[in-house]
Amino acid sequence: MHAGPIVIGYDGSPASEEAVREAAELLGERPALVVVVTKTGIGFELMELPTMTIGLPPATLDVRTALALEEAQREQAERLAQKGAALARDAGLPADALVVAEEVEVPIADTLVRVARERDAQAVVVGPHGHGRIGEVLLGSTTRDVIRRATCPVVVGRQLNGAAPDSN
Repeated sequence: MHAGPIVIGYDGSPASEEAVREAAELLGERPALVVVVTKTGIGFELMELPTMTIGLPPATLDVRTALALEEAQREQAERLAQKGAALARDAGLPADALVVAEEVEVPIADTLVRVARERDAQAVVVGPHGHGRIGEVLLGSTTRDVIRRATCPVVVGRQLNGAAPDSN
């Protein structure tokens, strides 16, 4: 039996918000950890991308700008994690926020599964994140990979079909 918190993968999408609410309904008042995964090094990768201009000099991105982008991304991830934790608390889950910075090449599913394992999670909660017509049949790759790799139960929120959840 797993003794740790419920690990909730949160990205601020309507699907992940609904998954938080559903987790609270299904799993009661268990402690939760709302996890936002951010990717490190994106600002520096942008420095290396060729820029396409029409009659303008090429845009350049210096190290200071890359660092500023990284910091802005980290701050946004922290705000997002705090928002998700507040949503979980409002739904009845005692929740904390956690931002995990990962290299770009590390899949988000791997990060969520690792955090769940490290924290001895009771369950992992994710949204379905299917996209378009294919998303109606298939789960998003992150969700699918979490289901395949997690060593604890996985709760997948329902697909919202483009509609915002009822706030009542």
